[in-house]
Amino acid sequence: MPADDLERRIGAHSFARLLGQWRPPDGRALAAALADQVRLLVLDGRLALGTRVPAERELAAALDVSRTTVAHAYESLRENGFLHSRRGSGSWTRLPDARAGQPSALGAFTPINDDSIHDLAFAALPAPLDVVRAAAAAAVNDLDVHLTSHGYEVTGLPVLRDAIARRYTERGLPTTADQILVTSGAQNAIALVLNALVNAGDRVLVEHPTYPNALDAIRVRGGRPVPVQLAADGWDLDQLTAGVRDAAPRLAYLIPDFQNPTGHLLSGDDREAVIALARRTGTTLVVDETLSELPLSVPQPLPFAVHGGAAESSLVISIGSASKIFWGGLRVGWIRASATTIRRLASVRPAIDLGGSVISHLLAARLIDDIAAVAATRRTELLAARDHLRGRLAELFPTWTATRPGGGLSLWIDLGTPASSRLASAARRHGVLLAAGPRFGVDGAFERNLRLPFTLRRDRMDAALDGLAHAWQGLDGIPVVGDADPIAVA
Repeated sequence: MPADDLERRIGAHSFARLLGQWRPPDGRALAAALADQVRLLVLDGRLALGTRVPAERELAAALDVSRTTVAHAYESLRENGFLHSRRGSGSWTRLPDARAGQPSALGAFTPINDDSIHDLAFAALPAPLDVVRAAAAAAVNDLDVHLTSHGYEVTGLPVLRDAIARRYTERGLPTTADQILVTSGAQNAIALVLNALVNAGDRVLVEHPTYPNALDAIRVRGGRPVPVQLAADGWDLDQLTAGVRDAAPRLAYLIPDFQNPTGHLLSGDDREAVIALARRTGTTLVVDETLSELPLSVPQPLPFAVHGGAAESSLVISIGSASKIFWGGLRVGWIRASATTIRRLASVRPAIDLGGSVISHLLAARLIDDIAAVAATRRTELLAARDHLRGRLAELFPTWTATRPGGGLSLWIDLGTPASSRLASAARRHGVLLAAGPRFGVDGAFERNLRLPFTLRRDRMDAALDGLAHAWQGLDGIPVVGDADPIAVA
């Protein structure tokens, strides 16, 4: 029995809510559908490894199915390595041993070295090769001066802090290096802020849907995410105000620039209103701007802290990253806040890590000086990719509705039916990895939705869409529109 069994068990009714809309509309093959949904919850991270699942009889009662259905589902999960059971003790979630070429065993961060697997779970770009290679060569030459020191920079290498501050200033937000703390990516920045400001049980207001790894970080810290639903066209400030008033959150996590996953862009007037709300209520705003350098068909938004006189305010903590515009493999992000807040964050950082890689910081500093040129090239490529994906979706999936975001890296799809998790499970069998809609929500929401990034090369995207079309066809006999064979594009 796992040592942390008491901390990791889920009740039958909580499990039923987490499963969401798992039943096939025709009511057939319930055991297989239940096993597929549990498998997806494990792979997506919504059901933590080592969690003790409810007994067969308890779950059957909560789901209003026969005990035989649950027993068969559990047996399938055991055979495929997703459950480990001990007679008389219970069953716990686990991951199967990785086997090459087995899509069903792949999790979100499993390395993929198989051209038959098309990863649509990540909204991330490959590196701009020539630019990164040139910057890397220059960074190696810059390294010599640092090799005689211990190499630990808790707040980040000064040359990189200067470059980031300079970029904020160029974009209209005067910033000095002492207002910057460099992190190991934006996720590390989120975790650091939560570690410094949130205690177990504190409420954290989030948009709904939102970035799933932020939700995970909140839960790991012991915080309680409080979702505020986004409207079809963006933020409902009345709901946001009510959420802050009713929940009294310790902080609010917002993605105002090409919101992940919806692609919405918060207007300047609404930014002023949100900052005014934060001032009235004393709510700290953690603003995720990792996509701000990727406008496609709209002007680049100003940094959030430009508005409402928040440039020096301790209420606004901005998070940025080199991952989306340059390359995720750099693992370089940053926090922009008041100098006082930066000192506070730096004081707690050694409990998490001791800073990033010197060579990565030198490389990122070089890249940030080229950010305008890189962004222009990215914009041309991504505009074509966005419009190509929307066109192919209209041909293959005429019942789906896709957004047309003004920036960012992905579309938010309305499937027209609550089938997102089932589609994600089916797509794995066709070599396509998807992030199902509930991954972006709380308590199993967004089964009608799916996030699709437009970051794959065109030939890879067309092959992925072909596999996705076959997966969709296999759900309840839904017909496929368009070519059944893979589409080769030069």
